[in-house]
Amino acid sequence: MGNSSQQHPHIAVGSKTVQTALDILGKQDHKHRLTRLMPFLGPAFIASVAYVDPGNFATNIQGGAQYGYLLLWVIVASNLMAMLIQTLSAKLGLATGMNLAEHCRSQFPRPVVIGMWFLMELVAMATDLAEFVGAALGFQLLLGLPLILGACLTALVTMLILGLERYGFRPLEAVISSLVGTIAICYVIEIFIVKPDWGLVAYHAAVPHFSGAGSILLATGILGATVMPHAIFLHSALMQGRIVVRDTQRLKSLYHYEIADVVIAMGIASFVNAAMLIMAAATFYGTGHTAVATIEEAYRTLEPLLGSSAKWVFGVSLLFSGLSSTTVGTSAGQVIMQGFLNWHIPIWLRRLVTMAPSLVVIGLGLDPTRTLILSQVVLSFGLPFAIIPLVMFTRRSDIMGELVNRRITTITAASIAGLIVLLNVFLVYKTLTNG
Repeated sequence: MGNSSQQHPHIAVGSKTVQTALDILGKQDHKHRLTRLMPFLGPAFIASVAYVDPGNFATNIQGGAQYGYLLLWVIVASNLMAMLIQTLSAKLGLATGMNLAEHCRSQFPRPVVIGMWFLMELVAMATDLAEFVGAALGFQLLLGLPLILGACLTALVTMLILGLERYGFRPLEAVISSLVGTIAICYVIEIFIVKPDWGLVAYHAAVPHFSGAGSILLATGILGATVMPHAIFLHSALMQGRIVVRDTQRLKSLYHYEIADVVIAMGIASFVNAAMLIMAAATFYGTGHTAVATIEEAYRTLEPLLGSSAKWVFGVSLLFSGLSSTTVGTSAGQVIMQGFLNWHIPIWLRRLVTMAPSLVVIGLGLDPTRTLILSQVVLSFGLPFAIIPLVMFTRRSDIMGELVNRRITTITAASIAGLIVLLNVFLVYKTLTNG
């Protein structure tokens, strides 16, 4: 299984969670099916944070406010695509004991590796920018703090959460999963408050529709920004050394449990994204407030339309989204540097490196929502360099062994990769040309 234990020294292989998982894989444990699943849940929940980060708030709110429920099917489709991509990432780490960045280092020429690392560092900074600004904005909306003070609080909380890694993988997974769960609960409450038209929700979730060029561009933004490069790199690393098995039968069983982890975690992320759009559609589009295009406008408009409780629930969900995603983004940055260059730096230094651009942007007083949207453009440039190598590696039997992709899986994944790359190119072009 490669050198996974070296890269994850904090993971105790003999821990209770790991032993329980090994017992289940060895069919020594005959607990209820749901109980059997518990030791395997966690990695996909951490990766799924990328799908409910503050950048999603901006695109989903704008989509719901301007077009109602029309683009709900885009969220459903994009999350189904994301499930497959994240499953392949998990499978790569599981089958080989190496993460995606490490495979790139071992398979590609050194100049290519350096170039990919540099690009992924820019992606990490852009990712952190969206998440950092989102959390700072959450502190500002809820507590009335200046953005720069909210940014400092975000950095402090992030370091505290990341400090849990020294106690093993379970505490960090539990905290991140709790934050994601809280975001989901917030939107359950929001949907209960706004009382959407469920007939229209069901129809537009299943039937593709557009309404002019503007809706196509916005749909491209929603779909193109769904799969995040750092989440792909991170998920493969989260599987390294977490639960190590060597025989083929146990490995296949472990893979099936991890598929369940992905489906559950990404299902929750899909619900949260859909609920954002549904809330905006029922609240703003349904009342003629179609010009709401920023997070701040959405927050301010909720109170007179729905009451103060809706505004506060929205603010809490934004804050928790920013805090969880910036924590995960820092971990992804560590994986990217270690994988491409085999360099290790202290986590606090990693935090400072990716935080610096965010503090500059906040200090300059740039528009938060516009900043979030532009950060997604930078992410778009990095996406092909994550998805294409992932498909290349997982289709090779000499790398994947028994877990190599089936032909239909490779064709589907390659088609999704091509579609996402084309949509991101289109999104970048339209954004940079103000189209």
